[in-house]
Amino acid sequence: MFPTIEVSGSPRERGRAHGIKARVRIDQSIATYAQLFAYCGIDWQGAQKFGAGYRDVIAGLNPGLLEEIEGIAAGSGRHVNEILALNSRTEILPPSYPGAPHPDRTGIAARNVASGVPDWGECTSIAIKPAQSSTGTTLLAQNWDWLGAQRAALVLLRSTQPDGSSILTLTEAGMLAKIGFNSRGFGVCLNILRSSDDGSKPGVPVHVLLRALLDCGSVADAITFASKLSFGASSNVLCADASGDTAALEFSPRGLHVIRGADAALCHTNHFIAPEAAKHQASLAPSLSTYPRLERIELLTKGHKGKYSPEDLQRMLRDESEGFLSICRRPDPSVERAARMETVASVVMDLGARVIHVAPDVPTLTEYEAVALAGELVGA
Repeated sequence: MFPTIEVSGSPRERGRAHGIKARVRIDQSIATYAQLFAYCGIDWQGAQKFGAGYRDVIAGLNPGLLEEIEGIAAGSGRHVNEILALNSRTEILPPSYPGAPHPDRTGIAARNVASGVPDWGECTSIAIKPAQSSTGTTLLAQNWDWLGAQRAALVLLRSTQPDGSSILTLTEAGMLAKIGFNSRGFGVCLNILRSSDDGSKPGVPVHVLLRALLDCGSVADAITFASKLSFGASSNVLCADASGDTAALEFSPRGLHVIRGADAALCHTNHFIAPEAAKHQASLAPSLSTYPRLERIELLTKGHKGKYSPEDLQRMLRDESEGFLSICRRPDPSVERAARMETVASVVMDLGARVIHVAPDVPTLTEYEAVALAGELVGA
């Protein structure tokens, strides 16, 4: 299982504790993204300059989130621009990733190593309403498909705020949040999207948005909050709350589109579903398999008989019917390493019980373990 990092206190105190306790894994995050940016033609110094450009945007959204980033930098012994680059990594990556590598990626990687930085996408998500779940609670689940090396950088971050509220998020060390939920029973999953407008203007970084959304109490609150923001890159946040409300929040520099599911299960992968947003979809590499994965997960959910249990969702997330392009992805050795996707982790959240079930590897190779918001490991 990934290590659980406990933080509390003021934003700066929480960030500093995160930086100290996850220092080695933050180093891994930086190593992974330095190599990935090099693949795209951006050296680590350049990535830091891009990251610094989001400082004022983050402060304008919530000064406390910038203080938390500064605390992570202080605790980990890293420059604040490095932590800003991690939290803005989606915005820094060009819309074409993971297409053809930059022609000078080898030279850029070598320069990263010389400057002390070592060399070293996507997802399928499901939301189930309480009336359709065997537990009588809202279920929110996801496979996170990304670079396998980044598995060594993941942490479960349990953060307690001064008012006593708390969040539990599976995230990349050094980043404020990713997949998770809060003590009010509101949860988020992430599907990276790409539009032709990404990078056309500054906006709230995706991973900063995820942390800000985890201060919301409901899907309705999240929609109201997100509808007021501007975005520099595209993504989808599949969100749900303990009352049973679910929605997919697709956003890009052109704005926000909200998708509601008519069926028991609301599913999403890595392309726009809203018709207006889909007009500006960036070209997708065949290795992303987003269209067949959505077809497959919808086939599995619509073909399911009876109510959905957490184990049913785990079984669906273990589906390998399409080989290397399946919902559950093993790394394809024919793809260049810097663009090779695999399921780094898989999660099923029970928002009523405030529990996250985590498979800390390709889910067909490991078991799910349950971690509660209020405590440690609670069972398999």
